[in-house]
Amino acid sequence: MAKDNRQRGDKQGRQSAFVEKVVKIKRCSAVVKGGRRFSFAAMVVCGDGKGKVGCGYGKANEVPPSVEKAVKQAERSLSTVNVVNGSIPHKVIGRYGAGKVVLVPARPGTGIIAGASVRAVCEAVGIHDVLTKSFGSTNPVILVKATIEGLKQLRTRDDIQRLRGVAL
Repeated sequence: MAKDNRQRGDKQGRQSAFVEKVVKIKRCSAVVKGGRRFSFAAMVVCGDGKGKVGCGYGKANEVPPSVEKAVKQAERSLSTVNVVNGSIPHKVIGRYGAGKVVLVPARPGTGIIAGASVRAVCEAVGIHDVLTKSFGSTNPVILVKATIEGLKQLRTRDDIQRLRGVAL
């Protein structure tokens, strides 16, 4: 259910430099005296395509305000990810709740082999070649958060050399 890239402008008409992908829109209904009252929740992934990614979850009585709230939250929660030549430096496992996502580096030209939720995160961060497999929960919100947790664990060879103080 991931939608295409959208460039959002704010109230002054400026364009955002971030790639925004709507991963999931949930509809919730409450039965009241006059009938049903609907509310909406949106999950959005936001990234700059150069190694930064964040996710946001917004709720409102209509779809557009819920997406706007989610985009604001996603832009506030950006974190940096190490991307090497359009792929990831090493295999990593991301866990969040009952969801588990395994990310494996792939050769150039492979593409993003992933489901819709994990694909949205990879495209937003700027990864072009990766193999993924998800286990446990199939909830898109859980999978997005597990993917981001896994991507935060990535370290490049230079990072490890600097942290350990040795040459590899």
